[in-house]
Amino acid sequence: MMQGPNPDNPYPMAGFPQVCYLKNVVQNPQIEIGDFSYYDDPEGAENFERNVRYLFPFIGDKLVIGKFCALARGVKFIMNGGNHLLSGVSTYPFWIFGGGWENSMPPASALPFKGDTRVGNDVWIGYDALIMPGIKIGNGAIISARSVVTRDVPAYSVVGGNPAAVIKMRFAPEQIARLEALCWWDWPVDKITACLPQIIAGDIDGLAGEN
Repeated sequence: MMQGPNPDNPYPMAGFPQVCYLKNVVQNPQIEIGDFSYYDDPEGAENFERNVRYLFPFIGDKLVIGKFCALARGVKFIMNGGNHLLSGVSTYPFWIFGGGWENSMPPASALPFKGDTRVGNDVWIGYDALIMPGIKIGNGAIISARSVVTRDVPAYSVVGGNPAAVIKMRFAPEQIARLEALCWWDWPVDKITACLPQIIAGDIDGLAGEN
């Protein structure tokens, strides 16, 4: 029986080094990537971390990406370190430049913090999309190219625009509930391999029957 591709192989497509499984090349402990999630970039897919901006250890937020996600070239994540304090007269971050200004550092609890950024499983994020801090993207969602995502994205929705808004839902509510319960992305690889005809055909009934 075919077992499927090896998720530990950084470059799963022979002859196409622009595609890599991210979990094998990301080193920052604040970034967590699930099996089979890939990034496609002819300028160096292994350099994905450069697209995760303002991720500072002293803030402690995380970027968590689930399994079987497809990220197109130029997808960027703005993390909490990119936020500026809004409650003062100025939004300028004086304290990061030293020279005595570091004494103006506000307490951590006063700084803007929107939590971890979390991308579900089986999410497709299109070319040059921008994800803002603390966003939660549901399983099976699609983010259109060059979208700016400023609010949470429902599971199995298609969103697009600036700011991104729901364009449509991919399935009926009861179908989405069944897919969320199935969690096919957590199945053993050999079972996923056997069920590819149902997954590709959108045969939710058939997929549920295999569970």
